Amino acid sequence: MKLSEYAKSKGISYKTAWRMYKAGQIPYPTERLPTGTIVILPNKKKREEKIAIYARVSSYEQKDDLQRQLQRLRDYCAQKGLVINTEMSEIGSALNGKRKKLLRLLKDDSITTIIVEHKDRLTRFGFEYLEASSQALQRKIIVINDSECKDDLVQDMIAILTSFCARLYGRRSAKRRAKKALEACQK
Repeated sequence: MKLSEYAKSKGISYKTAWRMYKAGQIPYPTERLPTGTIVILPNKKKREEKIAIYARVSSYEQKDDLQRQLQRLRDYCAQKGLVINTEMSEIGSALNGKRKKLLRLLKDDSITTIIVEHKDRLTRFGFEYLEASSQALQRKIIVINDSECKDDLVQDMIAILTSFCARLYGRRSAKRRAKKALEACQK
């Protein structure tokens, strides 16, 4: 049934039904047609909401930050009355496309909402693609701290500089670990 028919059947105004649709409060699956018409499928049951929080830091030296990040995500969910089903934390670069825990989270089709602190906790580049593909799978990605600079050129420049710094620091870190390993072997 169309959204207008749903509003009439529930005795509410179309505007209220529209707000409910935007907030995800309609208890049935919805679909937006290419024409813009919103269709409600009352014969199907809406899938149960499963919420996952995801935290990531770049290096082991930031492990304490990882715990604080998880606590901020828990606090946000508690404040909003959201029940957390899965917690994932990971240590790895945002430029690494093969982070096992993130991939496991994205492959789990029972997860309906993924909550992160910042966009760059998921990926340094292409967050919009990840968000669009999630929406196509009827999932949401919630970023609780979206206070980043909105200028696209500045964002791109920051991302490129971060990428170069990560490569440079990654090389230094690898050299430092190799040097420690050699010293341990010599002792």
